[in-house]
Amino acid sequence: MSGIIAAGMLPAAIEMMDNLAIQAAEASVHAGYPNCGGLLLVELDGPAAEVEHLMEQVDEICTQCGAWEIRVAQSEAERAIVWKGRKAAFAAMGRISPNYLVQDGVIPRTALPKVLSEIERMGAAAGLRVANVFHAGDGNLHPLVLYDVRIPGQEERAYELSVNTAPSPENTGWGKKRRR
Repeated sequence: MSGIIAAGMLPAAIEMMDNLAIQAAEASVHAGYPNCGGLLLVELDGPAAEVEHLMEQVDEICTQCGAWEIRVAQSEAERAIVWKGRKAAFAAMGRISPNYLVQDGVIPRTALPKVLSEIERMGAAAGLRVANVFHAGDGNLHPLVLYDVRIPGQEERAYELSVNTAPSPENTGWGKKRRR
């Protein structure tokens, strides 16, 4: 993400979903997402020639950063279903977990790998799954802590994990939302 922005591009949208968010969204809308650790959705706009040139740059940057697959929507319908999946990611959590807490915070894009690793470590330590969705344009990260209120202790662990998913002092703007 940072490489795309550093190259001077201003995509119309740039979003990230981790594997758990991908699984939930795929179960909901069947967007054809790959089974991978995370995916980056980039939407470019402008004249066709400019978008084609920018897409070549995005492809190169993503490949240099380790992307093993690049897909470009071949139709408006394909573009729409990809974005429908992303927009459905929060509601789709209900397909893979009966309950979840959503954290809402702003982090520097460059801190994302470290923050995601820390959230994964904390989730494993708590024995809970955490899905992550990231709005790269504004640095807004949404860890979704999944739990089952019917299992004794899970709700309390989920709440504690949710409170602690801001692992460093430079993170700002954190708040909690709850879905039952």
